[in-house]
Amino acid sequence: MVGKIEEIRALSVERLKEEETSTRLELLNLRFKVATRQVTDVSGLRGGRRKLAQILTVRRERELVGGAE
Repeated sequence: MVGKIEEIRALSVERLKEEETSTRLELLNLRFKVATRQVTDVSGLRGGRRKLAQILTVRRERELVGGAE
């Protein structure tokens, strides 16, 4: 788990924005697939939400430090 957040922290601000957008899109598509019963394994939702939370956390940390956006 620690390694994953460190990978996210190593990303640039632009790359973080791209990752946030793509993760949100992945979650949206996965929610639609779950709702239409195309996917029965919903564990991807948890992982996607966790990844999005990590990205948003890193962005917020950078805002508070003063070196972002």
